[in-house]
Amino acid sequence: MDLYQLFKTRTPIIGVVHLLPLPTSARWGGSLKAVIDRAEQEATALASGGVNGIIVENFFDAPFTKNQVDPAVVSAMTVVVQRIQNLVTVPVGLNVLRNDGRSAIAVASCVNAQFVRINVLTGIMATDQGLIEGEAHQLLRYRRELGSEVKIFADVLVKHARPLSSPDLTVAVKDTIERGLADAVILSGWATGSPPDQKDLELASAAAAGTPVFIGSGASWENVSTLLQAADGVIVSSSLKRHGQIQQPIDPIRVSQFVEAARRPLLSEL
Repeated sequence: MDLYQLFKTRTPIIGVVHLLPLPTSARWGGSLKAVIDRAEQEATALASGGVNGIIVENFFDAPFTKNQVDPAVVSAMTVVVQRIQNLVTVPVGLNVLRNDGRSAIAVASCVNAQFVRINVLTGIMATDQGLIEGEAHQLLRYRRELGSEVKIFADVLVKHARPLSSPDLTVAVKDTIERGLADAVILSGWATGSPPDQKDLELASAAAAGTPVFIGSGASWENVSTLLQAADGVIVSSSLKRHGQIQQPIDPIRVSQFVEAARRPLLSEL
């Protein structure tokens, strides 16, 4: 996958919009307008701060279903993504948690979103939702049936989960790309807000052999320049929130600070 063609940069920064609880979720507040308003504010803050892409997640829908989400969630996310697309010019993607790649691809294909994140594309992971099995075969066929060109960003040994077999990172990366046909892979720490190990990033990049590797969690303005030495891009959320607290909305000042820190080493090489 050509990152420059998609994001107009070879080292993209993708900011995350964490949606407030959606209809049918345990903490649904009853107002879709409130969900949309906050999503629009956060997307605007991210785009004006200089990110190269935005990914929309139903993050506050926990506890998550492990497979297919309710149709109301799909409908709400479709509306939100379209509203965000009307406000920003950067590529927009989505992640339907916990692992509803089919719905993510469907929404993305219908609204012309450019990419999706799938937490478990291949293998079997033990998670707080139970055992989640990758469905690469079904998802890749579904994308083809839809005539879609949406890119699949797949986590490798995803956070908040443990593999059932011995976790060999090199094998997992190769399987995700060569057998799961992921367009890019994502490496995270053990949980939301936890960065991946630098050596693991280097191993993943070597195993990916040219397929883009993204940092999936734990990047901050303090560590992003170091992490990006071994990765092709970064997906960031927690450190961009007000006071760095996950429940808070996006802080435009933190976005600008992060983007500047990520870009500084790149500019110095020019």
